[in-house]
Amino acid sequence: QVQLVESGGALVQTGGSLSLSCAGSAPAFNLNVLGWFRQSPGKGREIVATIGLGEASTYYADSVKGRFFITRVSAKNTMYLHMNDLKSEDTGVYFCNFISRWPDTPMSQTWGQGTEVTVSP
Repeated sequence: QVQLVESGGALVQTGGSLSLSCAGSAPAFNLNVLGWFRQSPGKGREIVATIGLGEASTYYADSVKGRFFITRVSAKNTMYLHMNDLKSEDTGVYFCNFISRWPDTPMSQTWGQGTEVTVSP
């Protein structure tokens, strides 16, 4: 099973920006659709954004449209989530996973440790 490792989480102020990374390994990383999920305090895990094999195919949850941008760099086996205009409701632990069915079905039920984002007032 390909391991995905999330990083980049931090404490940021409302309105700030932050970029998260998800690193994997070839060849599986570049042969699959990828997604970012988050679990906010008191809530279940939800999809945030999804990216296809080509960057032209993306999906965003309504709550992050226009503020978050998902990208991937095949040469680095890395996916990114660029987050702008952060709000308190963006607080949570962010996870990445392969996507088995567009746009939000995770391929694996085994999750990494995630990376924590805290947005302060």
